[in-house]
Amino acid sequence: MKRTAFATALAGVMFSSVAFAAGGESPPEVIMHHVSDSEEYVFEIPWPGIEKNPTLYFHNEVFDFLKWEKEPGACELALPHGSALSVVPSIAKWMNGCYDLRPTKNLMLMWISAALLLLFAAWPRRYKDASKLIPTGLRANMLEAIVLFIRDEIAGKNIGHPEAKRYTPFLCTAFLFILFMNLLGLIPNFGSATGSLAVTCGLAITTFVLTQMASFRSAGTIGFAKHLTGGVPWFLTPIMVPIEIIGLFTKPFALTVRLFANMLAGHMVLFFILSLTFLVTAWAVFAAVPMGVAIYFLEIFVGLIQAYVFTMLSAVFIGQGVAMGHHAAEH
Repeated sequence: MKRTAFATALAGVMFSSVAFAAGGESPPEVIMHHVSDSEEYVFEIPWPGIEKNPTLYFHNEVFDFLKWEKEPGACELALPHGSALSVVPSIAKWMNGCYDLRPTKNLMLMWISAALLLLFAAWPRRYKDASKLIPTGLRANMLEAIVLFIRDEIAGKNIGHPEAKRYTPFLCTAFLFILFMNLLGLIPNFGSATGSLAVTCGLAITTFVLTQMASFRSAGTIGFAKHLTGGVPWFLTPIMVPIEIIGLFTKPFALTVRLFANMLAGHMVLFFILSLTFLVTAWAVFAAVPMGVAIYFLEIFVGLIQAYVFTMLSAVFIGQGVAMGHHAAEH
């Protein structure tokens, strides 16, 4: 098992190294292409001894039926440098009358992760005999261990056992979905969707909405409003309410930045180490490859840890919303 894992890591690192030379691009271009989103997706397998490498090419032009413009040229929006909307050009295009719903590279990676999640978790065995409900096989036992751990150790201890079963499906889905996206980034020429701020922000918004739903369900509208005052005297309400509202939005912000920064940093460090062979000297391969293998193993561990941390923090935030009903009664 250890030999197989080491061989996989070494193959991944060497495959990524070959991609630098085969692509004919500079290391910064390869790094930015790997960590950034794009409208086209090229999966090229460097294969020695053949003139043209096997290539899978995708461009979102095949989904042109998902794009329409209110006026001709609305999607050709040029934003001035330094504009506030240059950070999110899709919003700027939407405001200009361009409605572009075509999938990008990160969305394709999310679809692949969702397909893997369905194959792994949503393929149950149906038995008529209740005595055969004991899971058998590697996949079923792994799935049972993950679900029981999330239900008992994460949801049960942070949300409370009476409400844990209600939110366990979401927590299990979030954990496996993020884990598959993290591990896809370790496949050469693929990319990590969680290394995109838009993807992690979408995941955090999902947790945010569910947290507020749990708060309203537990405390009610009046109890939720009372909680925003923090139980302070009435003359401090104008100060406390804005602070509490800001506190509601700092939680999804923390989820967004934590997952995004950790996954992006790991991939960039791995690629920079491998690029030493091409930036310094070819002799650097004797140091770059062992270091790359070590970082590769670390990234497998980080991908698992970050999926766990996101799930744990989501459970903590949902648990705070569930507990809001008790706090509202005290206030």
